[in-house]
Amino acid sequence: MPRQLVWIESQNFEGFGCSECNWAFNPPGALVGESLDAMKQNYEAQRDKEFAAHVCAKHPRPMSPKTK
Repeated sequence: MPRQLVWIESQNFEGFGCSECNWAFNPPGALVGESLDAMKQNYEAQRDKEFAAHVCAKHPRPMSPKTK
């Protein structure tokens, strides 16, 4: 199944991330644009660009501790 951009809610993070690895989108600063609509479009474009460019192998999920 191909990776997907998903919404993640956890104790330490709330935002967009990858369904197949530990990559999460962290916006690089304040939103910019001349209107709220332009800010939203810029945010989504940056998010989608970074998601498409990330390599899952560079963001492995943490290993679960083994129990006895």
